Amino acid sequence: MLSALIKKEIRANLVSFRFVAVAAMVLIVVPVAILVLANDAVKKVDEFSMRRTETENYLKSYAHFNRLQNVVQPAQPPLPAYALVRGISSDVNIEEFDDDPLPVMFPLLDLTFVVAILLSLAALIFSYDAVCGEKEDGTLKLMLANGLPRAKILLGKVIGGTVTLLVPFVASLILGLFVILLNPRLAWSGSDWAALGVLLAGAALYVFFFFVLGVFISARHQSSSASIMTSLCAWVVFVLVLPNLSPYMASLVAPAPSRIKVGREVFRLTDLERDDLGRKLQADRLRELVKKYPVLTERVSDTEAKARADRDPAYKEAMQARVREVQAAWDEANRIQNGKANALWDDLRLKEEAQTRLAKAISMISPAADFTYAATDLTSTGLMNQKHFDDLSTLWEQSYEDYVRARTAALQKQDSTVDWWNSPVDVSDMPRFQYREEAVDARIAGALPPLGILAALALLAFGAAYFSFVKYDVR
Repeated sequence: MLSALIKKEIRANLVSFRFVAVAAMVLIVVPVAILVLANDAVKKVDEFSMRRTETENYLKSYAHFNRLQNVVQPAQPPLPAYALVRGISSDVNIEEFDDDPLPVMFPLLDLTFVVAILLSLAALIFSYDAVCGEKEDGTLKLMLANGLPRAKILLGKVIGGTVTLLVPFVASLILGLFVILLNPRLAWSGSDWAALGVLLAGAALYVFFFFVLGVFISARHQSSSASIMTSLCAWVVFVLVLPNLSPYMASLVAPAPSRIKVGREVFRLTDLERDDLGRKLQADRLRELVKKYPVLTERVSDTEAKARADRDPAYKEAMQARVREVQAAWDEANRIQNGKANALWDDLRLKEEAQTRLAKAISMISPAADFTYAATDLTSTGLMNQKHFDDLSTLWEQSYEDYVRARTAALQKQDSTVDWWNSPVDVSDMPRFQYREEAVDARIAGALPPLGILAALALLAFGAAYFSFVKYDVR
């Protein structure tokens, strides 16, 4: 009996105009979006490769430790899943785009947008009259008069409607995936396909929630016109209001200092104030040093000083002592000022993390946010990957600092009269940042909490729809 009800719902949906409209929209939007995203992903791969080549060429000719770290900052390469989901990695810094601001003003559509926006709206359009519409047509009273249990009628409507919506979506996705399979520049691994499978399960659960929500709203109204207005209001709240309002609510409950103000204060501490402190510490140390080496009061050029150091061991010893004292003064200045700056950054980081956690918790009331979190975590384009990237960057920065200390110490031993901090050096053996995507099991584990909340919301909506339908007056 249940299978007959499901088939009845599917047949009724397939011949309706709304199915034709939704299917046509999805079959056009999804393949075109994947085609555009795939080409954009290939473009980003080329740009990343070009930037890496230019960086290496720069390092061969202009590598100074004083400016090196700004050049070799960690960067994440475009991932294969970028052809489906853009996520955080797609964010564009508006200060850095070349000559085309349109990608910033009108971001490209991706699979998350299609599911979160289009399919949720389509699910409500399919289900807003599932109960009250059949009551108006008289078919609901006829089914109940024939002894059909209300629970099976409800299951037939929900399962049949969800399957009807998923069929054109899966078909359009298959068409889009051919673009990825036929593009040799987008090499998907087994992990990517496994993540896609879980993502599709999440999409089905998401569509199921909104279809059940539409049935629940329909069972709370006596007319289709009132039901569709309530459905649209519910869609706006769940899809648009809650996710976008959560950061502002979190900022009120757990405020964090302005990153711009902190950046300005850090610049003052590590640049202007550091220079003043460094010059003071250097003057203090040299004032004490000239008491031991009066020859340092003589003013000579660097060329003359080097030649004299080669001839006079005592003068060479004095120059080496001077270099050590100058380096020690600036090391002390950097240590003091960097400590102050790090304290500011640590305070900002802790407050921002607390605010982000709160905003995420609030937003997860919305099924749209739950699906987005799951989709971006599965494709390594979300918050979980951002933390993973930050962790890898921290490890690399530590290895980079160790390398710089060891390299400058070795160079200093070779020639202590040279300012190696501001001199060109060979850094061919410097550790390069290598990004490694998280394993698929870790990504799936990260996506389970939002998918679990989405499942709980779907069950809650189904329970509300069931009890409303059981008590619905069909007269």
